[in-house]
Amino acid sequence: MKPTTILKAASVLALLTTGAEAQIKVSLDSPPDLQGSGSYVWAHSFASYLNDHGIAAEEFQRGALGGDDEVFDQVTQGLVEVGMSPLGIVGSIDTLIYGLRLPYFFNGMGDVDRALYDHGMLDRINAALTPSGVRVLAVDTVGPATGIFNTRHPVTQMSDMADLRMRALDESQIELYRAWGSNGTIVSWAEVPNALQTGVADGYLNPAFVPLLFGHTEFIHYFTPAEISPSLRIAIASEDWYSGLSDADRATVDAAVAAANTANRDWLGSQTGVMDQLRAAGVEISDMSPEARAEFRAASEGTWSAIVTPEQLAQWQAAIAQ
Repeated sequence: MKPTTILKAASVLALLTTGAEAQIKVSLDSPPDLQGSGSYVWAHSFASYLNDHGIAAEEFQRGALGGDDEVFDQVTQGLVEVGMSPLGIVGSIDTLIYGLRLPYFFNGMGDVDRALYDHGMLDRINAALTPSGVRVLAVDTVGPATGIFNTRHPVTQMSDMADLRMRALDESQIELYRAWGSNGTIVSWAEVPNALQTGVADGYLNPAFVPLLFGHTEFIHYFTPAEISPSLRIAIASEDWYSGLSDADRATVDAAVAAANTANRDWLGSQTGVMDQLRAAGVEISDMSPEARAEFRAASEGTWSAIVTPEQLAQWQAAIAQ
């Protein structure tokens, strides 16, 4: 983070906190859409619970406190209390959380929740993170499992990926595309619309609602509900802030997290009309046969070792096997 950016952010935060030092800042990562954004459902439910129970909290629009990296820096420094963030934002500290990205590993959000909350994986993730000033408050779902969007043609089998260059989050996703016989290029989310319209990238992996929420249906024309992995983001919190709460306030924050988790999972169950909305926006839906899905799954398993270490994979496997 550049010194000028830090000073600018600090100045903005100083203005925001003057006369309201106790206010909890919740940095959003999506438009404030309670119908279309599971991340916003979580954040709004969390902030509303706090406000209703005596702790002042305010939502800040995506980008108002900086980009994802800047929000992360501010959270670790205690300048921002809570940030809605991409899953891998804490990966620079520890990579255990990358297990949530494993393609064709989890059988839906039930598996994810059991691993995280019933079998201790969230506690293990935070054990490595909290010494660096950040903790994962919760893992939130942002929609049905990820599928394949592209601008060029239907994808119904793995060979259809051969002529597509896909937008990638990182090198591990590029490895996944290679396993599918395709290729990828790392593009920041802010640059995705331009990349898709200029041919730098031909598509991306995301849950079905994303082109609708971000206005991409003008150039995204094809979607395959491949059900690759759960669509997840995280709520991160300043460890200095969280550990410094009184017992009563920490109990309220924990209850707000539980309420937000419930609202987020309930929202996921209501997402039944997204495919119709995509069709109405001109996006063609292409289903896979069970045989084609099995081919994608078999190829994807070979990439797990590029995402997590053998020890981390064993921990995740044990957590979903219990």
